[in-house]
Amino acid sequence: MDVEIGIQNVTRPVSFATDKSADEVSAAISEAVGQGTVVDLTDVKGRRIVIPGKAIGYAIVGSETSHPVGFGALG
Repeated sequence: MDVEIGIQNVTRPVSFATDKSADEVSAAISEAVGQGTVVDLTDVKGRRIVIPGKAIGYAIVGSETSHPVGFGALG
């Protein structure tokens, strides 16, 4: 799942991929913004991303589809 979170007053967004579903990511972000807590997610490399809910400007939660690279069976 690709996630992009825009931080208020910061030019570059925080972008990462996570194994969580779109519903789990959306729920974590919604809870953090609503309650004024932090979003605490882990990316596919095991790094923790912790962002204060008050600082979130926007969030884009991408699709869960993978994009294979290479040649499939031809013919």
